[in-house]
Amino acid sequence: MINYIFNLIFGAKIGRWIGRIGDRKALIFEYSGLFLVFLGYAMVKNGLLAATLYVLDHLFFAFSLAINTYFQKIAQDKDIASTASVSFTINHIAAVVIPVILGYVWLQSPSLVFFIGCGIALASLVLALNIPNHPQQGQEVRWGYRTSPPINTTKYEAT
Repeated sequence: MINYIFNLIFGAKIGRWIGRIGDRKALIFEYSGLFLVFLGYAMVKNGLLAATLYVLDHLFFAFSLAINTYFQKIAQDKDIASTASVSFTINHIAAVVIPVILGYVWLQSPSLVFFIGCGIALASLVLALNIPNHPQQGQEVRWGYRTSPPINTTKYEAT
């Protein structure tokens, strides 16, 4: 219930904050926070601290909205539905496969599961650092593959 109350209170504020600081900074904040939360999970011995980490984990998850706003800025309108569909499918496959694999890891070492989570958060942080301050079509990343800018399809009037 605490998580739902926090989302009710802070959800819109987080959305406005993302709009103000930008997708890149919001995702850097999210993944840095998740790295620390998972590190805490890996070492926690106190139930109250574990519950606090769980609430923080859920709160940081609200920042994942920045992934959607980033995508909307860089994608062409015609690609949004198909890409969202593929993303949805991949997320659902990962939501089934990763818990099964990490369930086996848990049997060996519960802490290792959270250290793996730290690694995933760190990889996500590195990818977030590649997002430009003002992403748009043709400027999707800071380094690596870039698409060419969209073609201007407006007709020019004869003078």
